[in-house]
Amino acid sequence: MKRFNYDDFFTSGWNFNDNQRDMQSRYQMVNIGLVLSSVALAYGIVGNLIRDISGLIPLEMFLIFMNLMLFFILRKYRGLFEEVAFVLTAQFSFLFLFLVYISEPSALKHIWLFTYPIILLYFQNTKNSIYWLSGIIILLVIAPLQGFVEVEYSLYQVTYISFVLIILSIIVHFYQIKMDQAKKLILKQQDMLRRFNLELADQLEELKAKDKLLTAQSKQAVMGEMISMIAHQWRQPLSTITLQISKYQIKQLINGDSQDKEVDKTLSEISDTIMYLSETVDDFQTYFRPNKEVCSIDVAQLLQKAINFSTLRTKEIGVEILLENINEISIDTYVNEVVQVVLNILNNAIDALIEAKRKTPQISIVVQDERYSVKISIKDNANGIDIKNIDKLFEPYFSTKGKNGTGLGLYMSQMIMQKQFDSDIEVKTSSRGSVFSFRLPKTID
Repeated sequence: MKRFNYDDFFTSGWNFNDNQRDMQSRYQMVNIGLVLSSVALAYGIVGNLIRDISGLIPLEMFLIFMNLMLFFILRKYRGLFEEVAFVLTAQFSFLFLFLVYISEPSALKHIWLFTYPIILLYFQNTKNSIYWLSGIIILLVIAPLQGFVEVEYSLYQVTYISFVLIILSIIVHFYQIKMDQAKKLILKQQDMLRRFNLELADQLEELKAKDKLLTAQSKQAVMGEMISMIAHQWRQPLSTITLQISKYQIKQLINGDSQDKEVDKTLSEISDTIMYLSETVDDFQTYFRPNKEVCSIDVAQLLQKAINFSTLRTKEIGVEILLENINEISIDTYVNEVVQVVLNILNNAIDALIEAKRKTPQISIVVQDERYSVKISIKDNANGIDIKNIDKLFEPYFSTKGKNGTGLGLYMSQMIMQKQFDSDIEVKTSSRGSVFSFRLPKTID
């Protein structure tokens, strides 16, 4: 069995949001008015039956029936509230005037009139309330003057009642003004609190992101120290091997000994590989160095540093990286930061190509020389990015890679571009692939 709910009963079963509290209060008061009116009418019927006064019973029964109809209309048709309030206001106005016209002053039934301002407060707006109040005061004042119905109240008495009614109405009016001001103040404070909570939530998210970034930078700093120690341990053996190969080749040359071309080629390849290992160690050591230094570097060399970091992955899946429009363009920039941005974009492109399973996976890097900056565009031929994810790409912790992604790569890259280079990473995508573009200033102020 469903439990009776008082709130639903007095709001006619309708739901109201925070911006509809006034209407909710009006619904409650109208329903209360219907209940009280019906109870009073039922009490009047019982009283008239006891006193054997049957003349008013049909009218009272009609008004009870009308209340039941209004009660039903409020629950069925939400848009008819104002009409119901109008009918109920007219009913109370008639009843109060009826009490004055047929009763004696000693019965004190005119006291019910002093509830009229409260009824108008909830049943009608300010403008309509003035009309209703003016009408009932006029009908009160002319009560002892008209000759159709004999009234026991004198002109002085109805004038006095009207004066008190006006005073009460003024008090209720100013009470309503104060209540409206209080409601506006509460709504304003709630709005300020809501905005504060939103700003606080944004700040917390930003702090979390910064904490993640600092953690990542700290790890990079520690890794940089490790790479420095590894580089120190590796450099001497690598130099020794290179030196031994060079000594052997020089010795063979001086002695005039002929050697197998295949052996000579192999030794040269070993030497080149050792040099590449040494350069790779230097690149890693520079990449993880936490100190930011403005360095003058050729754009092609800068991009090649990032490409070298991803060479192993591109060879594994056969991705071809093309450098287009590469001219000699020298810029003054933070090398490590740019390498990190390019490397993050390259890694994302490689992941997309792995998922796309293209027959000829390809990444193109295009450089455009502009007046004060260099535009770098990195394009892949994967399946593109889902349009619903475009706006979330640079949000912290957002990743389409599931457990394999941290959601920090592109976010950190965007932060680097915005904070260090006053630029943004732009994205264009289609079913044929995606293009990530950004501009690097030629000089750092």
